[in-house]
Amino acid sequence: METKANYVAVGAFVLMCIIGIVVVILWLTGAQYSQEFAYYQTYFKGSVTGLGDGTIVRFNGIDVGRVKDVAFDPDDPQKVIVTLQIKPSVKIHKDSMASMASEGLTGGTYVEIDGGTKNSPLVEREPGQKYPIIKSKPSSFQQIVDSAPELVHKLQIIADRITDLLNAQNRQAFGEILANTRDVTAELKKNTANLDTILGNFAQGTKLLNDDLSQLHLTMSDADMTVKDADGTVHNMTKLTADADKFVTGEGLAQIPSLLMETRKMVSSLNRLSDKLDRQPTQLLFGDRREGYTPK
Repeated sequence: METKANYVAVGAFVLMCIIGIVVVILWLTGAQYSQEFAYYQTYFKGSVTGLGDGTIVRFNGIDVGRVKDVAFDPDDPQKVIVTLQIKPSVKIHKDSMASMASEGLTGGTYVEIDGGTKNSPLVEREPGQKYPIIKSKPSSFQQIVDSAPELVHKLQIIADRITDLLNAQNRQAFGEILANTRDVTAELKKNTANLDTILGNFAQGTKLLNDDLSQLHLTMSDADMTVKDADGTVHNMTKLTADADKFVTGEGLAQIPSLLMETRKMVSSLNRLSDKLDRQPTQLLFGDRREGYTPK
């Protein structure tokens, strides 16, 4: 009996330990799960083909979470509410935008969130909201689909204009233009020799023009030297005029009467000398040889 009682006690103790371990594991798992993700919501308009529970969520191209739930908006049937679970370390700003993207043409769909700006505040839950709302924008493919009707309309207009351009009358005009072009080309081919002669004459004329320009340059150089010589002559004339003016206005003019008086005296002396030579030339050469009277 005592042996059986010990087995029961040991079994009960082991069972309680197992239950305690399971409870602790569940508690730790729940706490870790509740802290592992932060939840956000975003809205997409139109088709969300390929988007479902577990779809990857990327922030600037890096995996940061998964899609938790996809549901219709009860207030707007054209909108789809997408609940996102994202790592709590990721900071989502108010100007961040969520969009659907595809990994290539045949790849899977995922949710892409751009980073926004650093100075923008973080997204927070507003009153009446279950989770903070991330703004969304159409995907590149959706933008193409939305613009497809307008693109088709523009292509139709272009096709109509091309059809108008290629009507029978314009085709005939194009044919005439091509025929005229062919005739002009044939004439140019016939006159190739004349064209070579013309080009040769043009080259020779260009050479002669260059020679004339060189000669003109030399002439201009000579003219420049002539102008420089003229400047020197004008400078000398100016200096001579200044000296004459200085002579007239200075002491030179005052000395002219004295110079004239001396000149008259010199002329009188020359006249007397000339008279003596006429009367007694020998006396001037040999002196007066007449004997004077000597008293006895």
